Amino acid sequence: MLLHELVTATDAVASTSSRLAKVAALSEALQSLDPDEIEPAIGFLVAAPRQGRLGVGWRSLSQLRVDHAAAPTLTVGDVDAALDRLAAADGRGSVAARTTELEALAGAATAQEWDFLARVMRGELRTGALEGVLLDAIAKASERDAATVRRAAMLSGDLGATARLALTGTADELAEVGLRVGRGVLPMLAATAGSTTEALATLGGAASVEYKLDGARIQVHRDGDDVRIFTRSLADITHRVPELVEAVRALPAERMILDGETLSLDEDGGPRPFQDTMSRFGSMGDDAAAAVLRPWFFDILHLDGRDLIDEPLATRLELLDRAVGDARMPGVVTDDTATAEEFSRQALAAGHEGVMVKALDAPYAAGRRGKSWLKVKPVLTYDLVVLAVEWGSGRRTGQLSNLHLGALDPEGVFGEPGGFVMVGKTFKGLTDATLRWQTEFFPTIETHRSAYAIHVRPETVVEIAIDGVQRSTRYPGGVALRFARVKGYRPDKRPDEADTIETLRALLRV
Repeated sequence: MLLHELVTATDAVASTSSRLAKVAALSEALQSLDPDEIEPAIGFLVAAPRQGRLGVGWRSLSQLRVDHAAAPTLTVGDVDAALDRLAAADGRGSVAARTTELEALAGAATAQEWDFLARVMRGELRTGALEGVLLDAIAKASERDAATVRRAAMLSGDLGATARLALTGTADELAEVGLRVGRGVLPMLAATAGSTTEALATLGGAASVEYKLDGARIQVHRDGDDVRIFTRSLADITHRVPELVEAVRALPAERMILDGETLSLDEDGGPRPFQDTMSRFGSMGDDAAAAVLRPWFFDILHLDGRDLIDEPLATRLELLDRAVGDARMPGVVTDDTATAEEFSRQALAAGHEGVMVKALDAPYAAGRRGKSWLKVKPVLTYDLVVLAVEWGSGRRTGQLSNLHLGALDPEGVFGEPGGFVMVGKTFKGLTDATLRWQTEFFPTIETHRSAYAIHVRPETVVEIAIDGVQRSTRYPGGVALRFARVKGYRPDKRPDEADTIETLRALLRV
């Protein structure tokens, strides 16, 4: 298949809000793929190339200066092979090799294709081709049962392989996909509740109330002494976390799949910043090696030959206690709102994000976000100032979307006194009406333009909700927002009334 055909399909998906129309466009594209193109194409559609890390960042892509092809000739296979070469570039001379490869790929692509590929490589496609929509499209294209396709994807942890099996294999082969110790499983996801009281009311009875750590999700597979550890996205990080491997080998069970979190602790036993934990998932430099990790497990999917995902949580927790002992995530089972609220306060006082509230009768719904797990954590809101706005893509093409956000620096610690220090970006939480307003308004206070953004006078205050902050070397204030989303503009506030950089820096754990 020509890459152009896949790009056309993603444009069709991005241009509609109809789920049925999205499914139809993707299904038609999937039916046109050769068998060897299916897995690469799925990776393109979800902006997660099958090669994983490519060693290509925003700077590498933005600095390319090439003339694009006038007509489409690239195939899906051509691009997949080019990404293979990018991923393989390593060691001395790798930067030059990647640049040469990127220039060749960009020159062979049309401007429209290169825009698509650049967003794929940055992981920022945002076409609306979410995995749920894509699973429905795979079922439609293959004429397989949607529930069977979804379960196969969840239990294999591989959307591309599931698509290939559905489109080229038999119905029986698809139905036979099951849990396998050593193969990652898509994790169960949680919805949000405003309080533990609200969460208990939603679940309608006794529930497990557990700490929600500000750590990293891990999935652990053990078969005797063979241990594998996966991240939330099912990247294999076993070689980077030897202390977790040893901790799992010390557990009494021989064969199991565990779901949990890991984080590093400070000298007083309190949680260290999230970035200290995540540093272990990347480079293993001296700082990363110093961040010793400890695991806590909150669920068990398999134990010594018995699959447990269809068992109720109450049963799984009983078996989890036996399997992991002191490595069990702290929690209580209660239907009493006062008990649940007090436990939530204890979690926050211990430096954790909040709590999870889980239905005791629910199975483990791999890969699904339902109402059986509810996360409760405080939401922080701050008034910040818009410094620039980026043009959108996909459905937001032609609209000003992604906001550059600044905090007030009244003393001029990081710049001019009374100026603003950039602390992050967000495009989340914007309604269609707000997008239209932004597109009309911000050009009226424009100061200059860059390749991707309109820079504006720092006078527009916007209320931003965040889950917290983290240390940053990218921004001069040394702090970046986590999970920022727009709550609304504040025309009643002047820019000098915005929250300060020191207020945000105070959220950092020392």
